[in-house]
Parts: sequence; structure tokens; C-alpha cells
Amino acid sequence: QVQLVESGGGSVQAGGSLRLSCAVSGLTYSSYCMGWFRQVPGKEREGAAIVDSDGRTIYTESVKGRFTISKDNAKNTVYLEMNSLKPEDTAMYYCAADSRRAMAWWLLRNPIQFTWRGQGTQVTVS
Repeated sequence: QVQLVESGGGSVQAGGSLRLSCAVSGLTYSSYCMGWFRQVPGKEREGAAIVDSDGRTIYTESVKGRFTISKDNAKNTVYLEMNSLKPEDTAMYYCAADSRRAMAWWLLRNPIQFTWRGQGTQVTVS
């Protein structure tokens, strides 16, 4: 059974930082595209960042230079380091995984297509 469990969300002032963590179990996540997307009530999901099985990272334009995605294969954990946070970053953040390793850019633009996702962690920037 695949499980993705996020943690690290919270409330922070604009300009602050947070680090989200995603503990992964039930799949060899090093062989998968792992990503983070976010969603605000009433709006579509927005892909934020993806790290593919080769460790390559891609970001949506609005977070580029501020967010960093990484993974620790030994700990089966994916991270999203978020710096210079803005009020518009306020959202529920979800960790997600997909086995279609060649589809990273497509998944970033269509995060609803991720096969697995966690329950989310709330990030509020004021």
C-alpha cells in the first residue's frame, strides 16, 4: 500500500521559510517522479516542483528561485524547502508520486494526473 505523509506546514510571515517533508512508503520512490503541488479552495491544483528518478528538478515559474525540491533516498523522504514566502503561496500542499518518469513536465502542468498523493499540509503566509 502506497502512503505519502506530509508534514512541516504552518503559518509564517511573508518573507519567511518553511520546509515540508513527505515520508514515502509502499513504493521504490527513487524510481518515480516525486512532486509537490498546491491547491487553494475553489481553484485548480497547481504543480510546484518535481524531482524525477534521475534527480533532475523542475519548477513552476512562480516558485522558481524560492523553492527547492530534494529527496533523501536513504530516508525515503522528499522535501520542499520554501523561502521568501509570499501570501499568494498560501495553500494546501500535497506530496505526489507517479511511475511515468518521462512525464515530469506534463505532471507539473497537470498535477491532477499524479497517481498517488498524500493528505496535504496547510501553509499559510500572512
